[in-house]
Amino acid sequence: MQTGIRFALLLIAFVVMSTRVDAAERPNILFLFADDWGRYAGKYAEIDGPGTLNDVVKTPNIDRVANQGVTFTNAYVNAPSCTPCRSSLLSGQYFYRTGQGAILQGAVWDSKIPTYPLLLEDDGYHIGFTYKVWGPGSPPHAGYGGGKKAVAPAGGKFNGFSQQATRMVDSGKSLEEAKKTLLDEVRRNFEAFLDKGDDGQPFCYWFGPTNVHRKWIAGSGKKLWRIDPDSLKGKVPPFLPDVPVVREDLADYFGEVAAFDAAVGVILESLQKRGQTENTLVVISGDHGAPGFPYGKCNLYDFGTNVPLIASWPGKIPAGRVVTDFTTLMDLAPTFLEAAGTEVPEVMTGRSLLPVMTSSKSGRVDEDRDTAITGRERHVAEAREGQKTYPQRAIRTDEFLYIINFKPDRWPMGDPGEVKPNSIPSTDALTNQTFIAFADMDASPTKAWLVNNRKKEGVKPLYDFAFAKRPREELYVLADDPHQIRNVADQPQYEEIRQQLHDRLMKELRQTGDPRIIDGGETFENPPFTGPVSKN
Repeated sequence: MQTGIRFALLLIAFVVMSTRVDAAERPNILFLFADDWGRYAGKYAEIDGPGTLNDVVKTPNIDRVANQGVTFTNAYVNAPSCTPCRSSLLSGQYFYRTGQGAILQGAVWDSKIPTYPLLLEDDGYHIGFTYKVWGPGSPPHAGYGGGKKAVAPAGGKFNGFSQQATRMVDSGKSLEEAKKTLLDEVRRNFEAFLDKGDDGQPFCYWFGPTNVHRKWIAGSGKKLWRIDPDSLKGKVPPFLPDVPVVREDLADYFGEVAAFDAAVGVILESLQKRGQTENTLVVISGDHGAPGFPYGKCNLYDFGTNVPLIASWPGKIPAGRVVTDFTTLMDLAPTFLEAAGTEVPEVMTGRSLLPVMTSSKSGRVDEDRDTAITGRERHVAEAREGQKTYPQRAIRTDEFLYIINFKPDRWPMGDPGEVKPNSIPSTDALTNQTFIAFADMDASPTKAWLVNNRKKEGVKPLYDFAFAKRPREELYVLADDPHQIRNVADQPQYEEIRQQLHDRLMKELRQTGDPRIIDGGETFENPPFTGPVSKN
């Protein structure tokens, strides 16, 4: 009897000791998340081959993380709008399961929804963030502890990188001095967060700059980062005009990506100086595609939903791998929790990527990860009374993209009522007005060019790609049409494929309780999901 008791006590002691060791080795979680950053990095140029937009993108720090870890080629946002995307990411659930977190304009966070940062904090992690986590919406930065977890004692000028750097250069500073000033802000903010933690306490930090979100300074890509717009000639996707103003717009966008990359480098340098590199899980991504461009932000085409996803963890994630497994960013919440040894709530519909990340395989690691489900409800296009959301859902596979537009009678980018012949005198003037017309596309020189030139020969198809009404169903064969500009949903030879994808998508939406399906869309068609937003 005594021998049995002694054995049991030894077993308990061993379990407790093992638990303590595991807790001591729990990784830091460093999440670097850029607003409006689509799948653009030097690493993806290497993967995709020459002739793409990635040819001109320079991201040496991000590429270094990729080469030390794993790069995902088929990572998608669950919704290409910042608030619902972030709702999904924080909660580990489909965006449509997050109540008013499923929309942007009028978003309100439901505090009963569990989120990975607060779960980690309850499990002993030091948590905090700099710049943006969740929003616009109420309360700001919901799901991460709100403002009390914000750490930015050095300020937030980095969020207007091109504006601030240009102003400093125009005031007499050298370009190197201007960049250093802004990057020092990033460093001081991160180190202030680290200083707040207890010795030996693992941390979970979210770096969420908004500089890649518009608006940036025209010409800044070339001026600040030596990205020549002319180097994009012939590489612009066919749904965009290959004209100087659009090429410059893209170059300026990639300039902001370069600024984000420089900030990544500063943070990683600080981490190394603190001796924390070896036990830190680093994950880098963006919240949807490019703003102010057709097919980008607020669209379910790849240009709007396909994002970078790169992860490293020395000794845990084998280096130099590229995987094709499909994922949406809701999978990150259970990934972070599993890495920390924290219980994953059953309500999460995301699946941990840790087995894929830590595998030694490249290519397709998990054969079940063969699709991504994306969708959209309200963004900002309800500025006028009576205007409604544009509801969509989509399923993306290796071979096809299938989209359902539930209200094809509506305008996908919002009401065009303010766009009248010769009503807009110049590109610059339109840039300041285009939240009125087609409000779900950000104001931009590209948008202005399309509207002002819509009557010219050859522009009408491009204008329609951006703003025209769409059929109820869209189907794209990716081998023949990688940019998704030829809809074959009504062609008889694809009827079987169309039906299979439709059924598969509907099954997942029903099983996961999408209100757009289970109640005929009534939830999303009525307040508080539609209509004027309360001033409160």
